[in-house]
This record gives sequence, C-alpha cells and structure tokens, in this order.
Amino acid sequence: MFLGEHPHTLDAKGRVILPARFRERLASGLVFAPAQDRCIDVFPLTGFERRVEELRALPREDERARAYLRILLAGAQEEKPDAQGRVTIPPRLRSYAGLDRELVVNGADERVEIWDRATWESYRERAEDAFATLDRGFDR
Repeated sequence: MFLGEHPHTLDAKGRVILPARFRERLASGLVFAPAQDRCIDVFPLTGFERRVEELRALPREDERARAYLRILLAGAQEEKPDAQGRVTIPPRLRSYAGLDRELVVNGADERVEIWDRATWESYRERAEDAFATLDRGFDR
C-alpha cells in the first residue's frame, strides 16, 4: 500500500525523484497514466495490468467504458526508475496534469498520484472540508 503526501520538484528534464519508501515497489517498472482529477496515476506494472483486466470486463457496447479505456491506454507509458529513483514524466502527461516545478507525490493505496502542488493544495483544501463529514451516514 502506498501512503503519505510527499512534496517534490520536477527538474529541467521532466524528472522527479520518487519517495524512498515507494522505490522498492516501483523499481521493476511502473506505468504513468492520466487520472480523472487532472493528476497522474503511477502504478506498479502488475497493478496497471490488473486495472486493465478489470476494465476489460466492462461491456464493449458501453460507449463510456470504451472511451475510458481508450484514453487511459493512449495516455499510459511504461517507465523504469534510474539508480537514483528518478523517473521522467512524459511531456503529454505533464501538460495534462498542469505540472510545474513544484509537485506533490501522494500514496493512494495501490497506486501513486503526482499532482501540481498548487492544484493539489486547492483540491485538498476543498476535499478536507467534505472529508470531516463523509463518514456520517455510512452504516458500520
């Protein structure tokens, strides 16, 4: 499980150093993919393969399911961290997520998310207000 919020910077070559605690699980390979909240999902290669298998089970007749899988796969790119734990974020995904120099790398259970820092802080501020009351009404 990937956990935590980690501020990082994007270098001039479009690289980011992965948090040390994430490196071992991503060392053998990872997949960058567009995420729905205008951030980038980073999956271990096997985790991405599982996600695609889940999506393949959706009905091919469903236009939304086809479009989702199409955009996900077209935007996905495999990468392998270098010896320092750096990965190069593809330019198209950097643009999609509006990444500037300042980033936040978040643990998100089975995947990692990469956010532009200002975008993440704005999102987190809005989401934290709602978070405080989310569990009210859930059956336990």
